[in-house]
Amino acid sequence: MKKKKRIIIAIILLAIALILKFYAPLDTKLEGFLISSETAYIDRVIDGDTIKSNETSIRLLGINCPEKGEKYYSEAGEFLENLVLNETVKLEFSKDKKDLYGRTLAYIFIEKENINLDLVKEGFANFYFPSGRDMHYNEFKEAWERCIKENKNLCEKSEDKCAECVELKEFDYKEEIITLYNNCGFGCDMAGWDIKDEGRKHFVFSNFILESGKEVRIITGEGEDNKENLYWKGETYVWTRTGDTLFLRDDVGKLVLWEGY
Repeated sequence: MKKKKRIIIAIILLAIALILKFYAPLDTKLEGFLISSETAYIDRVIDGDTIKSNETSIRLLGINCPEKGEKYYSEAGEFLENLVLNETVKLEFSKDKKDLYGRTLAYIFIEKENINLDLVKEGFANFYFPSGRDMHYNEFKEAWERCIKENKNLCEKSEDKCAECVELKEFDYKEEIITLYNNCGFGCDMAGWDIKDEGRKHFVFSNFILESGKEVRIITGEGEDNKENLYWKGETYVWTRTGDTLFLRDDVGKLVLWEGY
C-alpha cells in the first residue's frame, strides 16, 4: 500500500514538473487560439499605421509610423497602400479591440503575412506596445533588430561624428530621468537632436552643446533648464510603465542609439 502511495505521489510530482516546464508555450498557444479575428475590405489608407474599411478606422497594432512632416511619413503610407488598398484582409485582435479614439486595433494579415510586421522590417515603423506586450512582441522586436543590422530607413545609423560620443548613461523610466554623457575629447553640438518614445512624444534639443566629459539629464516635468538639467516640459509622464523604448536621433533624423525596457 505504501509503495502504491509513493508511486502516486511520484506521478503527481512528475505531472506538476511537466506543467511548469510547458506552461509558457502552452499559454502562448492558448492565447493565439483564443484571439478573435474577422475580415475587412480596405478602401482607404490614411497613413503608415491607419487604414479604413467602410468608414471604420483601423489602427495597426504593434507599430508606430512617422507623423506628417516627419521623415519617411509618405514612404510608410505608400508602402502600406501598395500592400492593402482594395484588398480583403484578415484583422487579428489582441487585448484591446478599441483605442481611446474609438479606432479598431488590429494586426493586418494577407494570407499568412503580417503586414504590420513588414512595416517594421522595412524600417517604416518602430515597434510599439503601449498596452503591454502580447504574443507578437518578440517577433516585432527581432524585426527591429534585423532592420538595425540592415541599416534601413528609420533604422539607418547616424553619420554624425558625435554619434560615437554620446552615450546613454542612465535611463530611469520610473523617475522619468535620462542621462546622456559625452565620452569624446570635444564638445558635441546637439541642436536639433531628438529623443522619442515608442509613441509620439518628442524632446528636441535647442542650441545645446554637450561638452567633453560632461553629462546632461533630461527630466520629465517643469523646471529651469541649465547645462546639467533640461526639462521635458508639457508632459506629466513619457515612459510607459508596461515597457517602452528610447530612440535618440541626430538633427537629420538618423539613429544615434536606442534602449528599451
